[in-house]
Amino acid sequence: MTAIEFNNNLIKLEDNLERFALSLTSDREEAKDLLQETYLKALSYRDKFVHYTNLKAWAFTIMKNTFINNYRKAMRQNTTIDHTKDLYYLNNVQESGFSSPDSSYQYDEISKKIEQLDDDFKVPFKMHHQGYKYKEIAEKLNLKIGTVKSRIFFTRKKLMENLEGYAA
Repeated sequence: MTAIEFNNNLIKLEDNLERFALSLTSDREEAKDLLQETYLKALSYRDKFVHYTNLKAWAFTIMKNTFINNYRKAMRQNTTIDHTKDLYYLNNVQESGFSSPDSSYQYDEISKKIEQLDDDFKVPFKMHHQGYKYKEIAEKLNLKIGTVKSRIFFTRKKLMENLEGYAA
């Protein structure tokens, strides 16, 4: 098959390829991009096409594989890779910017209960909640690490008792 025959036969498949691209992408602009990329690959690899085989199937396979490769590439680009020591970015809760009235009311109530605690319990608990490690809290407050752990534990227990009605 000559280059001109190949190009003419490929152009005849445009409607079919365009419909297939639209079915894959569900977006007209992306379908046009996929069609253009398919044509580019088909023309670039024309020497790989075996004469007397199905050109339509060959072109559809190129399009399908191109779509899959583009999709996989897009998924890899959206993947967050966290190289921090303690996976800070993956463990960091992302705020949506919106809070429901119930959640803000509950937050206020919990904050009031925390503020009513003795400083001996409140300070280590707040530091731990802010992300400090037990060892860091112990060093800053000049306490033993066991004391810090027990104070945080008892603060949680006390808060759970005081806020028992909120769990339901």
